[in-house]
Amino acid sequence: MRFPRGSSTFEAAVRNTRVLIQAATDAGVQRIVHVSIANPSLDSALGYYRGKARLEQTVRDSGLSYAILRPAVIFGREDILINNIAWFVRRFPLFLIPGDGRYQIQPICVEDMAELIVGAVEREDNYVLEAVGPEIFTFEELVKLIGAAVDRPVHVLHLPVPVVYLTTRVTGWFLRDVVLTWEEYRGLMHNLLVSDCSPTGKTRLSQWLHANHRHLGVQYASELARHFR
Repeated sequence: MRFPRGSSTFEAAVRNTRVLIQAATDAGVQRIVHVSIANPSLDSALGYYRGKARLEQTVRDSGLSYAILRPAVIFGREDILINNIAWFVRRFPLFLIPGDGRYQIQPICVEDMAELIVGAVEREDNYVLEAVGPEIFTFEELVKLIGAAVDRPVHVLHLPVPVVYLTTRVTGWFLRDVVLTWEEYRGLMHNLLVSDCSPTGKTRLSQWLHANHRHLGVQYASELARHFR
């Protein structure tokens, strides 16, 4: 989950994963394929990335055979981030960019991610794999690429991060959703959505956007509606 809500917390996710792993062990399961996140760290100041690192450690300590896959951002027909950027671009004359917009993002296609998961199931060795696509964009480049795909000229406005965050908070109240959290802004601007490893996905987001432009951003994708309602 992207953010804590009610009884659903990062700590609860760690506890639940430990229960699940023990149940798997008791049932005779021999291998775990765990989907984590790029750049997790036990020392991270960000709860999401710290929680993911704790989950990885739990998987390693389970005694079972394992594969850990670390996607940065997953894109596809039902994703949230790419779709909602397109939704905003389609409807507003300005797109607010926090900071300089030069921080990077390296998305992987959901179909490529699925192939990596299936391949991990079929192997027996323990390994950690960075699940990232073949293209890296700055955030501003990504927004303009999406705008070109949906045929909307993008006029960006660079503002301080707290101002953009406050704007998304207000927008979230109207949409009855959490657009982006403060931790997600910090993770993005600290370049945690990119890897220095070789790409493991083959689908180019630039090509996928043009192939799927008619569906992209037509409807807003709500995180709360999807997982909490």
